[in-house]
This record gives sequence, C-alpha cells and structure tokens, in this order.
Amino acid sequence: MTAASSLRTDVRVISLVAVAHGVSHFFQLTIPPLFPLLKAEFGVSYVALGSVMAVYFAVSGVMQTVAGFAVDRYGARPMLIGGLVLAALGIALAGLAPSFEWLYGAMVIAGLGNSVFHPADLALLNAKVAPRRLGYAFSAHGIAGYLGYAIAPLMSVGIAHVWGWRGAVVAAGLVGAVVVAFIATQHVLAAGTRLTHRPAEGASGLRGDVRLLLSTPVVLCFAFFLLFSMAQSAWQTFSTTALTQMYSVDLVLASSALTAFLIGSAIGVAFGGVAAVRTDRQRTIASLGMLGSAAATLGVGTLALPLPLVMPVAALAGFAAGSVAPARDILVRELTPPGARGKVYGFVYSGLDLAFLAAPLALGSLLDRGAPHMVFVSGAAFMVLSVPTVLLLGQTAAVRRVSAPHA
Repeated sequence: MTAASSLRTDVRVISLVAVAHGVSHFFQLTIPPLFPLLKAEFGVSYVALGSVMAVYFAVSGVMQTVAGFAVDRYGARPMLIGGLVLAALGIALAGLAPSFEWLYGAMVIAGLGNSVFHPADLALLNAKVAPRRLGYAFSAHGIAGYLGYAIAPLMSVGIAHVWGWRGAVVAAGLVGAVVVAFIATQHVLAAGTRLTHRPAEGASGLRGDVRLLLSTPVVLCFAFFLLFSMAQSAWQTFSTTALTQMYSVDLVLASSALTAFLIGSAIGVAFGGVAAVRTDRQRTIASLGMLGSAAATLGVGTLALPLPLVMPVAALAGFAAGSVAPARDILVRELTPPGARGKVYGFVYSGLDLAFLAAPLALGSLLDRGAPHMVFVSGAAFMVLSVPTVLLLGQTAAVRRVSAPHA
C-alpha cells in the first residue's frame, strides 16, 4: 500500500467512525432539551425525567464492558452497525410514547445500542489507522461527538416548535436510520478488527481479563471518566432547564448556551488533538483542561453573569473540557494490550454512562428544590475531583517504569 493510499484509507476510516460517534452523541442529547415539554405533557417531576435518561445510561454503562468483549471476539464493524440500529429504534420509539412509562422501555433499547459505540469506535481506530495519525483520529472522533451534541438541541427544539416534541424525537430516529444504511455499505471497516487468536477459554482466561480490568491504571481511568462525565452531565442534561430558571429566558435562548458549550468543546478537541500529537505531556493537558473548565462552569453558576456573557463563558468551559479528550484516549491506549482494547475501552467508557446515570438524579433534585445554580457548582466540583485521578495515573506509570526489569 502506498503512502497516499494509506492516507486515503485512514481518512475514510476516521470519517466513518466519526459519523457513527457523532450520531451516538446526537441521540444522547435529543431528549433532555425537551424536558420542559415532556414535564408539561406527562405531569412528572424533573427527577422522574432524569430517571428516564438514567435508565438509558444504566443499560449502556452495564453493557458497555460486555460489548467490549464482543468487539474483541466478533469484530467491531458488525457490533457498530447493530448498535446503530438499536439506538435509532429506541429513540424513534420514545417519540411514539403513549405514556410516560413507555419511555423507560424505549431507553432500554436505545441504551443497548449506545453501549457498543465506544469499544467498537476505538477498536476500529486503533486497528485500522496508522499510529502516527491516532492523535488526529481521536481528535476527529471527539469533535464529531461534540458536534452531535451541539446539533441535537438545535434540531430538537427547532422541530419541536413546529411539530411538537414527538415529531422532534421521531425525526432523530430517522436520522439514525439513514446513517445505518450508509455505514452498512462501507466495507473499508470490515477487516482487521478481530482478534487473530481465540482468547484462552475457561477460568484462567476470565481471571486474566478481570485482573486487567481491575488493575490500578485501568481503575484510575474508569474513575476519571466517571467524574469527568458527571461534570459534563451538568451541562448536557440540565443546563438548559437551569438557565431558564436562573435568567427567566425561553427554551430556545437557554439552549443556545448549551450549543455554545458544545461548539466550544468541539474546537477544544481539535486543539487537544494537535497538542496530543506534538507532546507527550498528556496528563498535563488533561489536568489543565479540567481545571479551566471547572473555573468557567463555576462562574456561570455563581457570578450572576450578564446574559450576553453566558454564551462566551459557556464556550470557554466547553473548549477547556474538549481539549482533554484526545489526551484521555491516548492515555487509555498506552495502558491497554492490543488484543484487549475492546474490553478495556468498554470498561473505562462505562464510567461515562454510569455518570450520566447518577448525575441526572442528583441534579434533577436540585432543580426541583429551586437551586438551579447548584447544577453548575456541582459540575465544577466534579471536574476538580477528576484531576487527582490523572495525576495518580502518572505516578502509577512512573512506578511501573522504574520497577520494570531491564533488558
């Protein structure tokens, strides 16, 4: 394969995986901006609405490690396509809900689909993209995710104003169906994503997998994903509702701040990708990004900012948070054996989904108690708490290098 053809193949793979990742994030943020409309129709609390998304992320989080094992065994492409099908179906069914309880069943289906994306996406990138381009690949992957987040509230709220919240949610499911049909025809993703050997059968193989997943570096990565994602949940799940209460503005204007955060995040991921390629100081990048995002998020919650300043500060918070993503994925890759990347990525990324399980319940109660500013204060606190996990990960890696036997 020539250098030019290798580059073309890498670009195709990165683009396809990025599209799938963008759609997965688009689905995650289709429903939360519509919470005020669902609350009015079903007559439920924000805690109850948060529990709907908690079911989605609980199923996704619990099943994500299982999906990682399946990716390692059966290949990333079929798992990715299956995940897209389930996620699109679940979202479309949510738009057809005849009762509030129906939403829980729809979110179980969508959550099963969502569990596949990170282990399949990252296994594809690691298997099929040249190592020298992985920083850019992880950056594109992250940018697509944040763009999916950014598009979701604009589309959901915009369509809901014309066709209601049901029309908005069903339309999101149809978008997923189109993407499934497209990716299923792209055979560049087909080869090179299965194990070249069968894992050891029986208890010894299982014990080895468990030891790997419970090793100190992997557990620290899991903790980082959990705390970092709880901070992001403050923005993505309830910031729109919190801002409508804090500033007495309508849903469209409040959702603009969320869009600014998500666009800022996408720009931050692009910056983080370039930084990750040009330096090996991944832990420094991650720590500074988290602290910067915490400061800006705290400002939104406590400084009573004039309304025109909310969007630029939200964009700054997003930029700092987004800059962390490529460094984060490279850190996970550094500690993962090649034949186990599906399961390790699945396990550590389950922290993201479990965060979106726990955070909506806690943050919804803050809104029900009339404390919308605490949504942002809590988000900043989670971000600060995530910093020690990265610093401890660096110390663990240093100890391993010093204690390793010399050749």
